[in-house]
Amino acid sequence: MTDTKTALVTGANKGIGYEIAAGLGARGYRVAVGARDQARGEAAVKQLRDAGVDAFVVPLDVTSDRGVAEAAHLLDRLDVLVNNAGIAGPMGPDWAQDPTTLDLDVVRAVVDTNVYGVIRVTNAMLPLLRRSASPRIVNVSSSVGSLAWQADPTVEVGPIMAVYAPTKSYLNAITVHYARQFAGTGILINAVCPGLVATDFTGFFGRPPQEGAAAAIRLATLPDDGPTGTFSNDDGVIPW
Repeated sequence: MTDTKTALVTGANKGIGYEIAAGLGARGYRVAVGARDQARGEAAVKQLRDAGVDAFVVPLDVTSDRGVAEAAHLLDRLDVLVNNAGIAGPMGPDWAQDPTTLDLDVVRAVVDTNVYGVIRVTNAMLPLLRRSASPRIVNVSSSVGSLAWQADPTVEVGPIMAVYAPTKSYLNAITVHYARQFAGTGILINAVCPGLVATDFTGFFGRPPQEGAAAAIRLATLPDDGPTGTFSNDDGVIPW
């Protein structure tokens, strides 16, 4: 078996996910581009290969039990998993989501992607990760997932996002429990906030995706004595 490490990034055909894949590829990782749309995934792989990255597409819908299981069978090894795929659900003006008018079907769909999708993919990939000498898992969260900041009137956390934000709080919580479960196994799992990044998710408002990807890349390449069960951004630890 080659010594080249393999990383799987979900939702990697565009935006932050693409830049995480590109950054890991530039560091010598073989990158599996997880993409729900295979054609878009193949287009991203071509672009990565043109830049010198060893990349290949993995068709992956994180909401599908069967699809995730099939994706796991396509991999012969896995050292890094970056759970990046996520959705916000419908938003009103200024990205607002009013808790008093929520459509529960929308809530279920966002939770299925942002939380259940992470659990589904992580558990399917665990047999591969357990065979790695330095397994790393990074869950892409958001500052709006911080309950401490959301509850503090002195902290500017943006509009009320009653669907998206709680899914990130849930993601943060499950990250902590995975970290506890993995204690002593060598698997390091952390949540990361990329910040406000200019992608189609934000209407291309924010900083460049390459900058947003940096913290996730750092956590994906932690040394063996690195932290686990943390929530951080470029500036350091974020309160849960």
